[in-house]
Amino acid sequence: MKTIIEIHALQNYAPSNLNRDDTGAPKDAWFGGARRARISSQCLKRAVRQHFSELVDQNTLAHGDLASRTKRILQRLSEIITAQGRDENEAEAKIRAALASVKLTIKDDGKSQYLLFLGNRELENIANIISESWDSIKELPVASNGDEKKSKKKAKAAQVDPDLKKALENVFNGGKALDVALFGRMLADMPEKNQDAACQVAHAISTHAVDREFDFYTAVDDLKPEDTAGADMMGTIEFNSACFYRYAVLDWDKLVKNLQGDKDLALKGIEAFINGFVIAEPTGKQNTFAAHNPPEFVMASVRRDAAPRNLANAFETPVFVRKNQSLTKESAQELAAKAKVLQDAYGGEGKNYILNLLDAQVNGLGQKADSLQDLVQKTLNAVKE
Repeated sequence: MKTIIEIHALQNYAPSNLNRDDTGAPKDAWFGGARRARISSQCLKRAVRQHFSELVDQNTLAHGDLASRTKRILQRLSEIITAQGRDENEAEAKIRAALASVKLTIKDDGKSQYLLFLGNRELENIANIISESWDSIKELPVASNGDEKKSKKKAKAAQVDPDLKKALENVFNGGKALDVALFGRMLADMPEKNQDAACQVAHAISTHAVDREFDFYTAVDDLKPEDTAGADMMGTIEFNSACFYRYAVLDWDKLVKNLQGDKDLALKGIEAFINGFVIAEPTGKQNTFAAHNPPEFVMASVRRDAAPRNLANAFETPVFVRKNQSLTKESAQELAAKAKVLQDAYGGEGKNYILNLLDAQVNGLGQKADSLQDLVQKTLNAVKE
């Protein structure tokens, strides 16, 4: 029986520019015929991954539980191998040749052709295999005619050690890294080692219409003579203020599969993800705006044999509030009403747990959670049932 975990959050940010487009303006989108503020899913997932790194510093997660997204695989593998006592001067050539056996090419600048998302355990295992096969790895020949691409292509075809190739292919398995398991990865040269994401994160959109605003700023030279007038720097920054609806869904069975059947690690991953999704913030222009405003309404749902339900259509008609009304509270009540309508229409077994700091009327939609920790624990208990 398929189990999904959904998270719905309402987060009202003070004036800010958390996620910029190519012009420096806050990202936005048209929805329901109105302009909405937007934070991209990539930005939100990046914030969650940074939260995971903080959990490693706090010894809540292990370094091996996470992954690294990098083009600098040659540098990282070299660091691991030389720390094992291998010759630093030989390491680069050996690593290049070993990676070429599985069709991963390192360019002249020492970087891979594209970003690789590899588990930290996975990197350790790759380094160990290269170190163990050290004497049997033949370095790639240097192109004598200047055509390095052709030379490397021939080298791959002629010098692949079948045992080395098989060993390396076996360890390209995600390394039981939580962020790879949650967010997936694509290895263009090794498509069989791709990993489908167990988690989907929606772009956050405002529950209401927004207009762009501009902050005109000036700066004065502290050492300027007193008799000299005028600013020494000036400019503008676009910003907005919005109550965002945020949504994510996790596939429990897919997460366990991606983590090679490790249910304990999967539960740890769900706990870390829910905490990160609620707590972690995008960092864009925070030194300028300091918009540190945690969500005031969070609902976690554990449902079985049911399709995911993004509740953004609760805000298809933009929320409008009058004087002395709370925009976030009104948004929460619209969210609860939409969830109830969809539940009545489509059914499905499930449990909802709600952290409601707004005293919003949710009409018995779910069980009250007293804190984020309480909500997380109730959610984990429901997953284990």
